[in-house]
Amino acid sequence: MNVSQADEPTAGEPSAEQLVEELQKAKVEDMVVHSASLFASLAYGKLSEQARDLDQARLAIEALRALVAVLPEALRGEFQQVVSNLQLAYADAASAGGPSAACDT
Repeated sequence: MNVSQADEPTAGEPSAEQLVEELQKAKVEDMVVHSASLFASLAYGKLSEQARDLDQARLAIEALRALVAVLPEALRGEFQQVVSNLQLAYADAASAGGPSAACDT
């Protein structure tokens, strides 16, 4: 395979130009909200008994906490409540035992 073949999108994949066009349309605030939601979901998942990983949960909580300040004002309170709930869930999970680092949240 030569270099020009490697740059060509395969069936169903967008081209580089299409990706750039889509990124130009994207709103940063929408991406921040999406990222905050993703970090919240990841944190809750990492706190579950089936997939408990307190280090990863802590990291997701800290990332979410950092994003709260730049969220659209209308959503800040809601996400701050999510952070608080996650911090409580983290404390419960940490006190239940298992390896973890202290959560500075």
